[in-house]
Amino acid sequence: MIKRLDNKDERIANLILNVQIPAYKVEAKIIGFDGIPQLMDTVETITSSTEIFIGYSENKELKAFLSYTESESEYQICRLVVHPMFFKQGIARNLVNYFLNDIIDQKKIIVSTGADNLPAINLYKSSGFIFTKKIEVVPNLYIAFFERV
Repeated sequence: MIKRLDNKDERIANLILNVQIPAYKVEAKIIGFDGIPQLMDTVETITSSTEIFIGYSENKELKAFLSYTESESEYQICRLVVHPMFFKQGIARNLVNYFLNDIIDQKKIIVSTGADNLPAINLYKSSGFIFTKKIEVVPNLYIAFFERV
């Protein structure tokens, strides 16, 4: 089941972190960089976030979530996170499809990921996102940007 998460609730923020930290540790290994800002998140940073969170749960267990922001002209997917115990089950694709089909309107959508994170890149490309640029954010670490109109 996919539904909106109240990240202002400390209990929910803890659930978010319990999914986020292990998932970003895997990404850190994939991209060879352990300074991913989301690895430093705390309950306080999650509860104070202005992002909108939607979660994927089964049997009352949060397995994954997507967060995004919205402006007048675009959406930005900020986080797409699946707990490593539930990788390769199509959950990330379900969240992206839900976002694309049930939330967004006619605005542009932007997203970024580590340029070496091939599972995420393949998911975004197969969901209609187009590569727009690659930026070096620290020496030898590149972020790939995608958009969908």
